[in-house]
Amino acid sequence: MKMQLTPEQQAILDGSRGEVVAKVMKSLVMFGETFGAEKLVPITGDFGHMVISFGIGVMKPVYDLMDQLIEAGALPQQQFTVDPKPLDPNIPTNLLQDVVFKVIMYSQQKRYDEQLKKLGLMKSDAYTCTCYMDEVGNKPKMGDVLSWSESSAVVYANSVLGARCNRNSGIFDLFGAIVGYVPYFGLLTDEGRKATWIVDVQTTKKPEAQILGSAIGMKVMEEVPYVRGLDKFLGTELNNDVCDYLKDFGAATASNGAVGLYHIDKLTPEAVEQGESLIAENAQIYVIDDAELERIVAGYPCVWKDPDARPKLCFMGCPHMSLNQLKDWTHRIQSGLQKAGNQKVVIPTVFTTSPAVKAEFEKTTEAIVLKNSGVILSDICPLMYMNNPLCGKMPVITSSNKLRTYTTAKFYSDDEILAQITKGGNC
Repeated sequence: MKMQLTPEQQAILDGSRGEVVAKVMKSLVMFGETFGAEKLVPITGDFGHMVISFGIGVMKPVYDLMDQLIEAGALPQQQFTVDPKPLDPNIPTNLLQDVVFKVIMYSQQKRYDEQLKKLGLMKSDAYTCTCYMDEVGNKPKMGDVLSWSESSAVVYANSVLGARCNRNSGIFDLFGAIVGYVPYFGLLTDEGRKATWIVDVQTTKKPEAQILGSAIGMKVMEEVPYVRGLDKFLGTELNNDVCDYLKDFGAATASNGAVGLYHIDKLTPEAVEQGESLIAENAQIYVIDDAELERIVAGYPCVWKDPDARPKLCFMGCPHMSLNQLKDWTHRIQSGLQKAGNQKVVIPTVFTTSPAVKAEFEKTTEAIVLKNSGVILSDICPLMYMNNPLCGKMPVITSSNKLRTYTTAKFYSDDEILAQITKGGNC
């Protein structure tokens, strides 16, 4: 399908902003036409968000591309946030891991950080996958058109905030920000935001966000679900606890499937406004009860070299934890340690959060309690930390279904994680 461009858009394609920007525009047009887009629409969100934040050595073409863009002055029309960095010297590593991380895998990190600054990084600490947190400052409004990547951020923006964004790949998020337009298709359109699945939650208690999201993601894949029955557990207000739940739920739908948008009956903004009129004709139905969630968890493989190994590391915060979650987990750990008769966590444990949230948390009384418990607070990406051949031999535990899906980490529920890190016990 041939895209219809406005005179201004055609001028950019013809070189009005230079040869490099013309190539960027051509790439976006080809991308949009591949998905049947008839036009480009303006980006209206205040900030962009990029997924690529790690200076991995094999990405030389990306760094060369960035240099070309910077040299040509082909910069984004808006500042942006970017996913977390892959390294933190405070997280336990051995000498071999240090060599793999710094010399082999992320040898270009400093170079890439400098490139991001020149391209328009919002601020020096704007590295997080939860850019929409109030403390970070990249929170789009309902109806805003975005050029974002990072699956967990896109699904949150679409679903909880009511913004509009397709699941873009890295680089196309940047290209859209450079020209100020994105192709109009998919989740940007009213039709594309219709639910093609009805999910009826019929559990006897509030389902774990990460498990419920996993079940839905694996069933509906890239389609849009309309979830009914959660209001009896979550209520009908988007408060801090509910937003945290939906953050983790959405990340699981996006990683265990490819969901870019979900609607929660009586809760998410479009579902509140439009109700079940959001459901497309002939939508399929998926019923989730206690037995279905048990079946889902039982199907998670353990890919450790030794399935019975004692955990050597626990990661929490994929996506990054909120201020509310950090406080809540601090109290849970404090209580768990007291009951177990321990002073510190018995498994090295890392909580990850954004630099901005970390700075706010460190002003609270809970910060000292968490530090005294032995938990490490970091702003890295645990997925990138584990994305190396050495971690295949390391028994890592997590309650993040995203981390479980993309790495060798083993999944446990929040309650099981709490028991593991405060009391210990074999897997």
